[in-house]
Amino acid sequence: MHSLTLLSSGNAPVADAPGSPSSGARLPSWLKRPLPAGNGNNFTAHLIEDLKLETVCESARCPNRPECWSRRTATFMVMGNLCTRTCSFCSVPKGAPEALEDDEPARLAEAAVRLGLKHVVITSVTRDDLPDGGADHFARCIAAVRARAPGAAVEVLTPDFLGDTSAIDVVTDANPEVFNHNLETVPRLHRVVRGRALYSRSLGLLDRVKRKAPHIVTKAGLMLGIGETIDELFDVLADLRAVKCDVLTLGQYLRPSAKHIPVARFVPPAEFDSLAKTARLMGFKQVVAGPYVRSSYHADDMVPTREGIPANTDHGA
Repeated sequence: MHSLTLLSSGNAPVADAPGSPSSGARLPSWLKRPLPAGNGNNFTAHLIEDLKLETVCESARCPNRPECWSRRTATFMVMGNLCTRTCSFCSVPKGAPEALEDDEPARLAEAAVRLGLKHVVITSVTRDDLPDGGADHFARCIAAVRARAPGAAVEVLTPDFLGDTSAIDVVTDANPEVFNHNLETVPRLHRVVRGRALYSRSLGLLDRVKRKAPHIVTKAGLMLGIGETIDELFDVLADLRAVKCDVLTLGQYLRPSAKHIPVARFVPPAEFDSLAKTARLMGFKQVVAGPYVRSSYHADDMVPTREGIPANTDHGA
């Protein structure tokens, strides 16, 4: 047993907690913060609309959108706005996707230039309908950014490609600085939370990337407050270190709507701090943990440099 007791130690069914977003009660004080000032938000919104791009900021109803867009940064979501999977935590629309747009990589690269991005984060809906899961499209997006913004680092946040190693290799061979793939939750809750995704498949993807290209920074994220136990959580962190995952993000799950899986509990900031310290002791090179932390939140603060990954920086407040 681990000596740290931060989360529920039982396996009780997930239920709405008092103060959860769907209960109508007030959120905890640490989940309240003022909206940012300035016109950066409007600039980013107009640019994305002008270039007809999708962002996970909007589609996933990210609570950090006002802050990130005011900083003139966004996480681009390629291959459309309809996902072929029905994960119970995610608000991205589900359905039959449309054909890929050949000019999307160029439009994405143009957005990166206009925003002056030094770190470009590219994610996607899951495209199980495509033979390669969209791997070639990811590679084309990376190449387009390289051509237009050669000084920028590129981070990809990919689906699992159904475990297709050739598809994983296509994205790896495009040589992004960071290859991110989220586990989201512990194995016991995987089927409920992630649907078709497999825990072992996700670990295998991260392992494949690191074995093939040790220089690429691998990264993974987890949502807390879904009903996981502390022992389950640390077992997952141990599994991630076993495949040499470099960077970890930990954030609070917030229910997008009443149709989504409920919040089991709100994790206080001090507990996130304790988790981050323990994770660093386990060997993660960088850990960002806090209630509002998401996979690409302040991703530019973790840009790899010639000296390695920057020192740990917390953005949980």
